[in-house]
Parts: sequence; C-alpha cells; structure tokens
Amino acid sequence: MKYTIFLLAFGVAHAASSLLVLSKSDTTLSIVDPVTLKVLAKMPSGPDPHEVVASADGKFAYVSNYGGGAYNTITVVDLVARKTLAPIDLGALRGPHGLMFAGGKVWFTAEAAKVIGSYDPATQKIDLVLGTGQNRTHMIWVSDDLRRLITSNVSSATMTIIDKSAGGGGRGPGRGAEGFDVAPGEKELWAANAQDGTISILDLTAKRVSDTLDVSVKGANRLKFTPDGKLVLVSTLGGPELTILDAATRKVVKRVKIGSGAAGIEMNPDGSRAYVACTPDNYVVVVDLKKLDVTEHFDAGKQPDGMAWAALR
Repeated sequence: MKYTIFLLAFGVAHAASSLLVLSKSDTTLSIVDPVTLKVLAKMPSGPDPHEVVASADGKFAYVSNYGGGAYNTITVVDLVARKTLAPIDLGALRGPHGLMFAGGKVWFTAEAAKVIGSYDPATQKIDLVLGTGQNRTHMIWVSDDLRRLITSNVSSATMTIIDKSAGGGGRGPGRGAEGFDVAPGEKELWAANAQDGTISILDLTAKRVSDTLDVSVKGANRLKFTPDGKLVLVSTLGGPELTILDAATRKVVKRVKIGSGAAGIEMNPDGSRAYVACTPDNYVVVVDLKKLDVTEHFDAGKQPDGMAWAALR
C-alpha cells in the first residue's frame, strides 16, 4: 500500500508530549501540541480509523481500522519521523476497534471474530488470541501487570472479565454498554449504557453490578475518569452536552454544552484539561477541569473521534 505523507509547519524540536487525534472523514492522524493546540503534523491513518494508542515511549501510534468488520489492519505511525509505516495484518481477525498499550504490547479487540488479541512490536507477531463469545466486543482495558483484561460487548450487553489467576466471566450491565473505564485503584468499573441512558458500576472483586445510576445520557459513547479519580466524564453522540459526575457522590455535577454530539475523551496527565472530540461538529473542545467549562476548541480534521496521549521518553 502506498501512502502520501502530509506535513504542516512545525518547529525543529519535537514536543515532549503530544495529543493524538483521529479524523474519520479525512482518514488522518494529527499530532497536536496540547498547549498551543496547533496541529504539528498529519499522517494517513488507514481506512475508517476509530481508536488510537501510543507506545509507552511515545515513539509509535497504533490505529484500529474498523469498518464494522470490513477491515483487518492496525495502522502503525512513527511519531518521531512523522510518517505512516506498513500496517499490521490481522488476518482473519476482522473489525479491530478497542486498543490499549500495556506490557510492551498492543492489545486489541476484533469485533467480527469475537476475540481480543495482543501484538508484540518486538517480534512483529500476534502472540495471543482469546475468544469472548460475545457480540460486538468493542473496547478493551488491560491492567499494568497484565493479570486482568476487560472488554465491553455492546450487542450482548455484557462485560467480559478475564483474570490470569482465576476464572473470568461476563456480567451484564445495561443495554448497549460501550464506553467504560476502570477507576484508579482498580476496584470499580463504570460502564455507560447507550440505550438505557444509565451508568452501571461493577465491583471488580465480586465481579457483579453493584449500582446503576440514572444519568439520562442516551447514546453515551465514551466514559473516562479524571487521573485523580474524582470526576467521571461521559460523552454522547445523541446530545449537545458532556456530562460530568462526582465519583464519590455518584451525582451529576454539571452538563457542559460542547456542540451537537461527542465521542472520544482524552485528558492531560495532570488532570487540568480534557479534550473532547465533537464528531458531528468537526472540532475538538478543551474543557477546563477546575472550572468545568469549555475554554477553547480546535480543528484536527473532519469527524474527530479517537484520541490518545503520547509522551516521548
């Protein structure tokens, strides 16, 4: 496959930390200066990009080429040279979507195959494939010690929990559970139920739903904790607001108007800012997490979606 590289003006020195933003319509990955919000470079992302992660050293990005099961590749981008490399061919594992980088490996879901897998960049091989048996295995989370893997299975309305030390299993949150996040401390998981407009809280020790919050966020797309675990942000493609909850009280503290809908959420490691991809509006908003209000917005391509933080080390 032949790629064309698009470069924008940027300084000689590479930023130590960058925000990565996918554009579904432009099929590009943008490297954005998180302070000035200027796009430093744009590279081809491969077809239908949905999620992106960076390697632990911040040198490479991996993009899932989803297509609802039509594609079977993960695009690789060299963030230092700022060029797209040859994609990872997943063979029969079609519909890659959710991504996470942990233990030096790229972890991914493959919806059409109903599996999760890991790819080792060192050997350039897929070294693990595990079936979930669930429909639309969509997003994935992996613990730092690799002892626990969790997926959301949208159409089956389940969460799959796989423990290395003990038997795992699926537990049912609400309908259409898609976006989820594990709280700091890894004792709880919060899953946003798109069809119900609720949030299910799972006790990760008991592996069961311990509470369901009626937060009226229909069409919920992504859910993310702030780094300190105090706030929970929920985006929806079905409304104009970003919903912010207090994790301790489990109450909505504010609904911030950001546009006509939103998908991906990413945050500064220091927890001062959140970046929210307003997919229908073709921009990304910046939310001040102290004031809980929009301060700026910027353009990183049409239909922005998945985002990631890359810290060059």
